[in-house]
Amino acid sequence: MRKLLLFLALLVTAIGGSAIGMTVDEALGLFENGQVMIEYSDAGAAQLVEIIAALRDGLGVTDALNEQNEGAVMGFDVAMESKDIVNKLSQAYYTLANVFTPDNENEGIYLKGKHWGLKSLRMNPEFNDLEGGRFDESVARETDVPALYWTAANWLRVAQKNPLQAVFAGVPAKTQALSERALALEPGYIAGGAYRSLGAYYSGLPIGKDLDKALSYLCHVVDEPACSICDIQARVEDADAYFENRTFIAEFYYMEKGMWEDAARVLQSVLDEQIGDVYALMNAYAQENAAGLMVEVEKHL
Repeated sequence: MRKLLLFLALLVTAIGGSAIGMTVDEALGLFENGQVMIEYSDAGAAQLVEIIAALRDGLGVTDALNEQNEGAVMGFDVAMESKDIVNKLSQAYYTLANVFTPDNENEGIYLKGKHWGLKSLRMNPEFNDLEGGRFDESVARETDVPALYWTAANWLRVAQKNPLQAVFAGVPAKTQALSERALALEPGYIAGGAYRSLGAYYSGLPIGKDLDKALSYLCHVVDEPACSICDIQARVEDADAYFENRTFIAEFYYMEKGMWEDAARVLQSVLDEQIGDVYALMNAYAQENAAGLMVEVEKHL
C-alpha cells in the first residue's frame, strides 16, 4: 500500500501555519461534504500538511503543546467559536495517518486526532465525563456528529495497535458508544461512516469477534447477496459511490469468512470504476487498497 515517507508525518509538528502560508479560512475551504478535497498524491499529502499547520495556527497551537498528551490538549484553551476547526483538525490528523503515513509510524498522529476529537466533545459543558459524569451518559447527550465520529475513528486506530490493552481499558465500549450515537444522529455521515466503523469493529475484536454483527452494519452501505440474512430497514443513499464501503465488506466479512469469490467480485467492482470527483481522495486510496487485497484473495481462488 502506498504511503508517504516518515518525514512528511514528522513535518506536521515541525511547522506552523505561517511557515507554509495557507490561512485557516483557506484550509477550511478545502473541506466539502465531510471530505478533505485533496489528491491522493505526494502533492495532496503536502497540501494536507499545510492544512494541518493552518488549522493549528488558527487555534493558536505551537510546538510547545504536546498533542500526543491528552491532558495537555484538554488544558489548552479554545474558544467555542473555534469548535469546527478542532473537529477538522481531528479529521485531518486521521486522514494523514490513515492515507499517507506508514502503518508502523502513524500511532502518534492518530493519538493527536483522538485528543482533538475528545477536546471538541468536552468543549460541550454537557459532556462532563471528567467532572464526575459518566462517559456513556455524556455521549448520549452529545449532538456534534463530526466530533463523535472522528474521536471514535482515531481512537479505534490507536486501539488496534494494542488491542488487548484497549479491551481492558474499556476502549471498545467507549468507541462503540461514540459510533452508535453518531449513527443515531446522522447515519449518512461520510457515506455511512459509522456503519463502516462498527462493521470493522465487530470483525476485528480480539475478544468477542462477531462476523454476523459486523455484516449487520456493513449491509447498510452495500447491496450484496450476503445481506439477505440481515433485517436491513434502510441503506445509505448512494453508498456505492464511496468505494471503501465495498472494500470493507470484502475485507472484514467475505475474506474473514473465506468467501474468496465474493471478495474478488466486490474488489474487482471497485477497481473497475472511475474514482469521480466527490470522494476523489478516499476513492483513489480505496482503489489502491482493493488492489492490495486482491493479491491476497487471488491466492485462494
